[in-house]
Amino acid sequence: MAKQKVCLDYSGGLDTSCIFAYLLEQSYDVAEPPKLSASACYIEGIRCEFIEELCWPAVQCNAICEDVYLLATSLARFVRARKQIKIAEEGLLYGNDQVRFELSFYAPQATIKVLAPWRDPIFYKRFAGRAALLDYPAQKNIPVSGTKFRPWSMDENLAH
Repeated sequence: MAKQKVCLDYSGGLDTSCIFAYLLEQSYDVAEPPKLSASACYIEGIRCEFIEELCWPAVQCNAICEDVYLLATSLARFVRARKQIKIAEEGLLYGNDQVRFELSFYAPQATIKVLAPWRDPIFYKRFAGRAALLDYPAQKNIPVSGTKFRPWSMDENLAH
């Protein structure tokens, strides 16, 4: 039986790096992370869309969370999801762990199949917290910037 394909929106953070390796363990054919043996990698320029359609309107309406956070990571998900749908072939699964991504996929294409590891009992029992998730890349030699002292990551983008 052929491997089922997954298009992963890979940020390079702890979650997506571990999810990538986990999907390979589960015998998926994963398209994305360039440094982690993916079957294909697509790097797309979405800066103009991100700034014009999301960042500028957010600045205009003063969209700041708790007077500190510019919401850039959250805003970027919509443009990234839209581009990922265009890249992927029909029938491909789209993998990610964030509800915002999933909703971003469903908005333009309601029939899309979304693989959400954080809602998969096998995945979340195996990785029952950040400590367990941080142990996995150390065991598998997966490059991540997260540590047990700084387990959370923030996407690098134009707005941060």
